[in-house]
Amino acid sequence: MKYKYILFDLDGTLTNPEEGITKSFAYALEHMGIPVEDRKELRKVIGPPLLQSFDEFYHFTKEQATEATAKYRERYGDIGWAENEVYDGVEKMVKALAEAGAKLILATSKPERYAVKIMEHFNLAKYFTMLCGADDYAKNRSTKEQVVRYAIEQNGITDIGEVIMVGDRKYDVIGAAAVGIKTIGVLYGFGDEEELSAAGALHIVKTPQELTQYLLE
Repeated sequence: MKYKYILFDLDGTLTNPEEGITKSFAYALEHMGIPVEDRKELRKVIGPPLLQSFDEFYHFTKEQATEATAKYRERYGDIGWAENEVYDGVEKMVKALAEAGAKLILATSKPERYAVKIMEHFNLAKYFTMLCGADDYAKNRSTKEQVVRYAIEQNGITDIGEVIMVGDRKYDVIGAAAVGIKTIGVLYGFGDEEELSAAGALHIVKTPQELTQYLLE
């Protein structure tokens, strides 16, 4: 194994959450008076924390972003989380890595309670040592950097050279880098090669199979 600990992003890396996230985000925007004609335009919000997306892409005030986030979670918590699917080859990949002795840790900026629900629903949780996500109210742990730091601390990891992050967006690369951890970018999610390279990804793969091969070399 190249690395003892492998931190995995969730959305766009283990599962494809596009339907549930974009429908829930559109639901929130329409509540705020912003109609959505094409949900494909909302693919950009898959990855960063909700508050950041409402700020960065729609310039909401803090109060507006908080209201919109509550509306998003109203739908997402009901049905959006289940409008999701595991990417082909992902379960085989995490099973192989776990059996090879790697400690797999989920590190997602999605609220932890939803992340746990999704991982258990799709039968992926059993391969992971720990499932780490944002706290419910994004007060202490919401960004990728904060979640990665939390995962490192909770697992008692002292040598970050033994750790690698796997994710599909620049937020994964930048957040992990802030903690001193390199990232492997995946292209089957929502980021592209240009985005991941510009952010500083150590290596980029096209499929879960390619990722498995790289990590087990």
